[in-house]
Amino acid sequence: MRALLCKEHGLPDKLELATDVAEPIAEAGQVIIDVKAAGLNFPDVLIIQGKYQFQPDMPFSPGGECAGVVLSVGEGVDRYKPGDKVIAMTGSGCFRDQIAADQNAVMPMPEGLDFKQAAGVAMTYFTSYHALKQRADLKEGETLLVLGAAGGVGSTAVELGKLMGARVIAAASSEEKLAMCRELGADETINYSEQDLKTAIKELTGGKGVDVIYDPVGGDYAEPALRGMAWNGRYLVIGFASGPIPEVPLNLALLKGCSIVGVFWGHFIAEEPKVHLQNIQELWGLFAEGKLKPAINDVFPLEDYEKAYDVMMGRKARGKVILTME
Repeated sequence: MRALLCKEHGLPDKLELATDVAEPIAEAGQVIIDVKAAGLNFPDVLIIQGKYQFQPDMPFSPGGECAGVVLSVGEGVDRYKPGDKVIAMTGSGCFRDQIAADQNAVMPMPEGLDFKQAAGVAMTYFTSYHALKQRADLKEGETLLVLGAAGGVGSTAVELGKLMGARVIAAASSEEKLAMCRELGADETINYSEQDLKTAIKELTGGKGVDVIYDPVGGDYAEPALRGMAWNGRYLVIGFASGPIPEVPLNLALLKGCSIVGVFWGHFIAEEPKVHLQNIQELWGLFAEGKLKPAINDVFPLEDYEKAYDVMMGRKARGKVILTME
């Protein structure tokens, strides 16, 4: 069996694609999944460098989410059977042909999606839905600014924000990315590689500012975005894909009367599991109705993992980055 292994912390060139790894055997409460596709996320960049909040023991396979078919189940598993199409959220271990996942980390695959689409829905859609619904309490008619809007989580925030009735402003670094955002429903776009972000926000909102900012980028864009916040606005801290963690003047929160809100989906599901399950049910309904369609443009076979990481680390992604096992 093949497995992408991290045996020492570093950049993707330190990873090793092994071909002789033993196939997993289902223990009690486990589901063995024949992995068809797996999503590459920013935590997968951090975890191989030893910079993520949760670090598995060496050697390990990166990859926190996947889609595939159940091969076998262990004792006590009655929700799944061989042949079921499922997705799994495992934190790590998905960049391999087969994975043993705890049954509680496994969910039925959403209807209407193929394996490549389904492999990328959990971390992105779950994060964005929780962020916009529970943390921002986004209201119909409000204005939502999404930074890094063409990336994995950013593209889902554009799609969900529009579905929730917001006026969506998508900000990204190229016209190609912004074209994709418009296809997802963005009302306005900002190319922040060519435009001043603060000035563009002011012009697009008639000086009022935006009600909610969704920021998975951080870095140099955080402060000008915060300066473009409306009264009673909510600034969602999603992540720091650009690298540096920004240091913003807190007097801006005072002057704007706004909230800076942390979004830690991984901790949310542990603290509020019933709310998380309700979110899943609502999202699965939207997938089944065809109201959500994951943006998948960057797909690589497992052996091209370095190219996939380059897209993620170079902020070249247009939607979700996917690794396929077939």
